[in-house]
Amino acid sequence: MFEGLRFNHWKTSLDDSGIVTLTLDRANSSVNAFSREVLDELGQIVERLAIEKPNGVIIHSAKSNGFAVGADIKEFVEYAKHGTVLENIENGQRVFEALARLPCPTVAAVHGACMGGGTELILACSQRIAADDDKTRIGLPEVMLGIHPGWGGSARLPRLIGALEALPIMLTGKALSARRAKSLGVVDRLARPEELMAEARALLRHPHARPFAQRAGAWATNTWLARQLLAPMVVKQTAAKVRKEHYPAPFALIDVWKRGGSDINQRLKLEARSVAKLAQTSTAQNLIRIFFLQERLKGQGGGVDPDIRRVHVVGAGVMGGDIAAWAAFKGYDVTLQDREMKFIQPALDRARALYEKKLKTPEKIEAASRRLRADVEGAGIANADLAIEAIFENAQAKESLYATIEPQFQHNEILATNTSSIPLDELRKGLKAPQRFLGLHFFNPVAQMPLVEVVRHEQLDPAIEKRALAFCKAIGKLPVAVKGTPGFLVNRILMPYLLEALRLYNEGVPGPVLDKQAKSFGMPMGPIELADTVGLDVCASVGRELAPFLGLELPPGLEDRLEAGKRGKKDGQGLYTWHDGKPQKPEVDPDYTPPPDLQDRMILAMVNEAVSCLGDNVVDDADLLDAGVIFGTGFAPFRGGPIQYVRSEGAENIRQKLETLAKRYGERFMPKNGWDHPALKQSGFELPSGA
Repeated sequence: MFEGLRFNHWKTSLDDSGIVTLTLDRANSSVNAFSREVLDELGQIVERLAIEKPNGVIIHSAKSNGFAVGADIKEFVEYAKHGTVLENIENGQRVFEALARLPCPTVAAVHGACMGGGTELILACSQRIAADDDKTRIGLPEVMLGIHPGWGGSARLPRLIGALEALPIMLTGKALSARRAKSLGVVDRLARPEELMAEARALLRHPHARPFAQRAGAWATNTWLARQLLAPMVVKQTAAKVRKEHYPAPFALIDVWKRGGSDINQRLKLEARSVAKLAQTSTAQNLIRIFFLQERLKGQGGGVDPDIRRVHVVGAGVMGGDIAAWAAFKGYDVTLQDREMKFIQPALDRARALYEKKLKTPEKIEAASRRLRADVEGAGIANADLAIEAIFENAQAKESLYATIEPQFQHNEILATNTSSIPLDELRKGLKAPQRFLGLHFFNPVAQMPLVEVVRHEQLDPAIEKRALAFCKAIGKLPVAVKGTPGFLVNRILMPYLLEALRLYNEGVPGPVLDKQAKSFGMPMGPIELADTVGLDVCASVGRELAPFLGLELPPGLEDRLEAGKRGKKDGQGLYTWHDGKPQKPEVDPDYTPPPDLQDRMILAMVNEAVSCLGDNVVDDADLLDAGVIFGTGFAPFRGGPIQYVRSEGAENIRQKLETLAKRYGERFMPKNGWDHPALKQSGFELPSGA
């Protein structure tokens, strides 16, 4: 059937029953990503299939880690640079539409990750079967890159499963498990992994008939009237989560669906033009850059065995307890130490709740719970490969603890501190093996925050740093190596922002106004709500440590609140009153007019310190700085990080704003060391180094 045709990325076979199997195996790549060459080869194959008319076609992947991860993002960036996105989107649409129009049945056999273009490929098949396995994940995550599905995803999925189910999948970008995909009708059948191909052949012979009610329900939500009625509701729900001016892609997707009629070609044309337009936005360019930054952080722990099997955590408070719970969740044997069992038990209870939420089945929950053990006496230290200290922020207390831990080490164990602000040069003074001591600074809440700062000092053994980076990767975190100066990276940059917000609060600016201004810039949470969430006691503790170093002052009134037991969310009282875990923000006088430079005072305080960190070489380069601040603070992702923000706004422009603020409000706003750094002079969209 394919005599004379040679393919680099596809393998083809024809069996005795007239069924063709197409196996995707992208050459020289560990994963299947759709490059132009991969698509063009598929186009040639489909063209031949249309002529030969086999009895059926099965499409699957030869990669053990999954079906396909989507489009080749690096190629997409090149298309965006050269203005050829539309042409290449339309090319992919033509290939998938030709597949959809084949006169024979087609079945996609899915295992592992099936994302973006991979999902759009399987949607172009007649039917889909998925491996019933935890590793199977099916999704359309393009919105996370500032675009939306462009190879038929928005044209086909709403018609397959109904708009009410399809739109949230595309608007959130969240992947579906195999069973969820089956229940929604995204896949027609599940199979045990080892029986996937045999079951795919069975599905070709006996196609799965979707229930009439399911077909009718999908049709009803896509009529012209339904689209006109539902679209404004979906827009309203989306606008409650993200701003259109910050993240245009979800709104563009809703509009494409709203305007799409019964003709697939018309729907595809709308989809392609919309994606081509979105690709030119700074939001898409910055989110794509962040995607590569994330991949770079993931890769930092690659290729190294952390040689860690057992973990011991000292300090069962919120941070220590949750670090221990997360490590056990990720498969490590963990012992958790504190002075008495009454301090450890709440951490065990929180861990149990985490496992029940994440793991679902009783067997997995019990297994994770067994891996986390209370250890009041600290017996686990002697057998641990990694000991993490997570006690309160007091240098003397930490040094005393290390004096009891270090003598119990047997060989090449790592001692780590979760300190959020104390310089490591200070903490390592009394250690006999400072080369095996470093910081592993997690962020609260541990289960949600992806970043871990791997904190260096001058005597750290590079091999130990690599093991620490690999450990972070093993527990599913994004590590960034930082210099062990006060506050490291994230807290050093965040503290001027929080302190300036608290200063404004003391000046009489209502908390809700400050929060609203920060969120309008793109921060995920306002600074007043954030201070309460982190805890005013933590803010004060870190502030006391960092304020002298940063040339700042703690705002008055903070200590009074702490003495009154008003630490924020955990006490139900702080800068706000909290009820059921939510802040009760007071009403603001509608006639209140905020100061015009309010946003600049908060944001530029943070940006100025970010540039100072760059000048002080706190991280290895500007890309890692942006990655750390985005994943550690949630800094407006669509802006690409503080350094990318400086580039887009112009370094000289922001510097002048800081000088104006300094004249008006004081020396704390004077541009710091680092404003002459060459990284600030880059312009336009560039992929981060290493991408």
